[in-house]
Amino acid sequence: MTQLELAKQGVISPQMKQVAQQEGVSKEIIQQYTAEGKIVIPSNVNHVNLVPCGIGKELTVKVNANIGTSSDYGNMDSELEKLCIAIRFGADAVMDLSTGGDISGIRQAIIAASTLSVGTVPIYQAGIEAIERHGAIVNMTMDEFFAVIEQQAKDGVDFMTVHCGVTQAAIARLKYQRRLTDVVSRGGAFLIGWMLHNDRENPLYEYFDRLLDIARKFDITLSLGDGMRPGSIADATDRAQIEELITLGELVERAREAGVQTMVEGPGHLPLDQIATNVQLEKSLCQGAPFYVLGPLVTDIAAGYDHITAAIGGAIAAASGADFLCYVTPAEHLSLPDVEDVKTGVIASRIAAHAADIVRGTKRASEWDRKMSMARKNLDWELQAELSLDPEKVRLVHNKYTTTGPTCSMCGKYCAMALVEKYLGISTIKC
Repeated sequence: MTQLELAKQGVISPQMKQVAQQEGVSKEIIQQYTAEGKIVIPSNVNHVNLVPCGIGKELTVKVNANIGTSSDYGNMDSELEKLCIAIRFGADAVMDLSTGGDISGIRQAIIAASTLSVGTVPIYQAGIEAIERHGAIVNMTMDEFFAVIEQQAKDGVDFMTVHCGVTQAAIARLKYQRRLTDVVSRGGAFLIGWMLHNDRENPLYEYFDRLLDIARKFDITLSLGDGMRPGSIADATDRAQIEELITLGELVERAREAGVQTMVEGPGHLPLDQIATNVQLEKSLCQGAPFYVLGPLVTDIAAGYDHITAAIGGAIAAASGADFLCYVTPAEHLSLPDVEDVKTGVIASRIAAHAADIVRGTKRASEWDRKMSMARKNLDWELQAELSLDPEKVRLVHNKYTTTGPTCSMCGKYCAMALVEKYLGISTIKC
C-alpha cells in the first residue's frame, strides 16, 4: 500500500514516524496531512536504503539537487561524486536527469548509493531510446514509453516528473499566446514534438490511469511537471502556464482517489511581484498539493549567477507557501553543472529554504539563527564555523588575514560588539 492509502486508513507507517521525528511534529499531524495529500513522502518500496523525507504542509522547506550526465559530458563516477556533494551540503533529494552514457546503469548506481529520495524524468530516457531505435523521438510508441516508466519504478525511483498537463489544449493556448521563449522544458518539448507530429493527445494525459497503476504499485510520488513553465520574465503567468496548472489540479484529484501521492511543479522565471500569486494559485487549483518550484528566477540577466536569482525567488516562494525548492546552479543556461556548481547550488537553495522556514515559524530554524548570533557576540569563531552551511569556507575566509586579537580582520580593535561589551559591562552570553 502507498503512504497515502495507509494514511487514509489511519495507519501511521514507519516512514511517517521517521518524518515526524525529523520535523519535530506529531505523528498524527503527519498522518493527517499525508491522508489529505498535503504532505508527500517519496519512498519507492524498492529503494531499500532510503531515509524518508516529508514534503509539504507544516514541514521545513526541502531542497532538491539535479545531477546527471548530458549527451556530451559526465559518467557514473562524476554523478556519484555530485551525489556525495549534494548529501554532504544538505540536499533533501536528488534528481537524476541523465541523457548520456549508460542511463540505466547511472540511475541504478545513484539509487543504490543514495539515502535521499531520487527523482527522474522518464521521458528523457524514453525519447533517447526512441532516437536510437527509430531515428526520432516522434516515432516512440506508447508501450515503449510506459516500459521505461515501469523499469525506472522497479529500479527504486521515488518520484517522477511527468508532464501530464501538456495537452493539446495547452498547446493551442501556447500558439495563441505567442511567447517570447516558447517552451524551455526539455520534457515538455519532447512531448510537444511527439503530439504535433502524430496529431495525438499527450499519452501521459490520455493514459493517466495506466501511469497511476504503476505509481501505486511501487508507491512513486508523481511530480506533475510544468512543461509550459515560463522561460523568461516576459512570459510569466500567461495563459499557457495557467491552462496547464488547471489540468494538473484535476489530475491531483484523480491521483488522490487512486491512492497515489502527488506534488505539483511550478515556474520558472517570475518577477518578484508575481511569485506569491503563483503559489496561491497552485494551492487553490491543486487542493493544497505540495508545490515544487524551480527557483523561481526573478530576472533573466544573471547568467553565471543564477543561483542567486533563484535563491531570491525561492525564498519568496517558500515564504509564500511553496514546499520544495529545486536548486539552480551558476551553470544554469550555460553548461552542465560540475561538482563545485552542485555545492554552490545546494547552499544557495538551503539559504533560501532556511530564510523561509524562519518566516513560517519553524522553531528549529529560529533557534539555529539565535545560536549563530550568540557565537558572533562571543567572538567564538569555531562555533560560527560549526553552525554554518560550509564550515571549511568559514574557516578559510576568517583566517585569510592574520589578526592580533579575538576579533576579525574587518574591524580589528574597533569591533562594535567588543567595544559595547567593554563599555556597557555586558557579560558574555552562554550558548
